[in-house]
Amino acid sequence: MKGIIFDVAADVVRADYGDDTWDDLLDAVGSDGVYTALGSYPDADLVAIIEAAAARLGVSGATATVMVGRQGYQILASRYPRLVADIPDLRTVLASLNTIIHPEVLKLYPDATPPTFLLRSDGSDLLMTYVSERSLCRLAEGLTLGAADAFGERVSVTHDSCRADGDAGCVLRVHWSDGDDPR
Repeated sequence: MKGIIFDVAADVVRADYGDDTWDDLLDAVGSDGVYTALGSYPDADLVAIIEAAAARLGVSGATATVMVGRQGYQILASRYPRLVADIPDLRTVLASLNTIIHPEVLKLYPDATPPTFLLRSDGSDLLMTYVSERSLCRLAEGLTLGAADAFGERVSVTHDSCRADGDAGCVLRVHWSDGDDPR
């Protein structure tokens, strides 16, 4: 996993809980905390840090992962504003992941392995099949909620299926509340 995601997690923790909490989490998992945006690190390191944060907060690992993604969206958008500069809404962000955003990520980080999303409509909902060996669909959920927040859209994200629950794959359902999605 690219170090930028570790940097985002650090920024989320530091913003809400302070530098000492981030340092405590690193100590809890035995990490020196030296992550650079361009570096690549084991996925297990990020999972361990998030699990340590979850234990400290008394929430599930899934809840902590969603929190990092939700708050992390704005951090990523502020670091890479041109990736989302002309995108008007959440549905467009999601439709742009495979064709615009992730190809641009690969230009910045050629050895990155971003997930792929297969999108299809289900009535007014959007179904997103998350394709990745990382099993970080909860991070994708959080990033989706963070993007919705950025556009002032009210959505819920549920999992129609999830590998964490023993299913063959992860399918996230994005539901717009009160007609916020114009389509």
